[in-house]
Amino acid sequence: MNLSSSRSIFALGLGLLCLQVPLRAAVSRGFNQLLDSVVRIDVREVTFEEGSRRFSAGIGSGVILSADGLILTNAHVASPRAVEINITLASLEVVGAKLIGWDHWTDLALLRLNLDEVQRRGLKFTHAELGNSDKLLAGDTVFAVGTPYGLTRTVTRGIISNTSRPFEDLTGVDGYETGSFNTWLQTDAAINPGNSGGPLVTEDGKIVGINSRGYIGADNLAFAIPSSTAQRIVEGLVRNGAVTRSYVGLRPGPLRDLEGFYALALNIGVLINSVDPGSPAARAGLRGGDILLAINGQKVDGRFPEQLPPIQNLIANQPVGSALKLSVKRGTDTRDYTVVTEKLESRVGEEWALEKWGLSVRKVSRSYARENQLSDDTGVLVIGVQPGFPADVAGLSRGDVIMKINQQPVGSLVVMKAAYAEYEAKPAPTLLEALRSRRVSLYILKP
Repeated sequence: MNLSSSRSIFALGLGLLCLQVPLRAAVSRGFNQLLDSVVRIDVREVTFEEGSRRFSAGIGSGVILSADGLILTNAHVASPRAVEINITLASLEVVGAKLIGWDHWTDLALLRLNLDEVQRRGLKFTHAELGNSDKLLAGDTVFAVGTPYGLTRTVTRGIISNTSRPFEDLTGVDGYETGSFNTWLQTDAAINPGNSGGPLVTEDGKIVGINSRGYIGADNLAFAIPSSTAQRIVEGLVRNGAVTRSYVGLRPGPLRDLEGFYALALNIGVLINSVDPGSPAARAGLRGGDILLAINGQKVDGRFPEQLPPIQNLIANQPVGSALKLSVKRGTDTRDYTVVTEKLESRVGEEWALEKWGLSVRKVSRSYARENQLSDDTGVLVIGVQPGFPADVAGLSRGDVIMKINQQPVGSLVVMKAAYAEYEAKPAPTLLEALRSRRVSLYILKP
């Protein structure tokens, strides 16, 4: 190698180094700003268990998204059960916050810092940006940031293991359903209890996911909600405080390995695994074993489990009350069905504790009534009984559905609360009519 060549190689290396330095500096600025936007969330919430009102505390993570103090976190970190929410900023100062809205279907919740308190105390905070999770590839480097086991602003490094993992959990968020309408990012970055709600980010500090859960007992197996999903949910929660979805009552299943039984070509249609009793789909005449070919003329392909959440989301995103034209194959016949959507509801209704009776109850939701083949959604479900209290002595048990109180139909929790208020003011025997295993029995609560 001559001297001239050596000088040329040295110059090239020096040029590359000069390019890397500002690039590294830019990446560091973005990542450090992201770190300063990650917060610890301490939540105190109320639950209604075993016939009494109980308080519990939990720790999670979140990330500030805007200059007006919006914080994105998990629904299982901050829910409507929260009675107190405190945020620890990067400066280690603690500020109160309130819940703006939550969406248990995607395990996301939105908080807002108490800006009056921030201004009064002269505190500062930074915010981060949502990136585009749709551009991620398996093998991309990512970092999980959060508060595992209370250790604030902890960073763990890993890769994207899978970009579209189906993960439906029917009782994943305090008994609420989650995961029906989106796929998840899978990562091997360490996510531990307390990481929930923190951001999954790229090297330049862009948020590509919100950390949600890891498999206990498994190594390097964790999941995050994609930022593309989070962006839509944040917009809905800011606008309305909730995300409204449509429901028709179809339970889809993958068609893989079943095409031959239905005389179908590959990648055509989705199996209707079951139909909820009394749902719009059931009333329209659809049934389990049918093959859904198209929705409003748009063909659907549900051969694999990963393809089912987008199909469910297509229905859910229709306006409530929409008339959907579903093209369905049954045997050798294909025909169209018109199904009018209803508002999607959770199986979990409002809860309350009637403590002097030792009784915890939950409003029967329309979804719960259909799943359990009840005639309607009248009544309240017994979810807890305190041993030795009047409800226990009378013989009530978890799972009973109280239909009447003092011969008055229980159409809402308001009726139960009013009867309980009368009991508190003037204790007297109270007559309950409850359904158990499709049989109605009478119970007397004695003072």
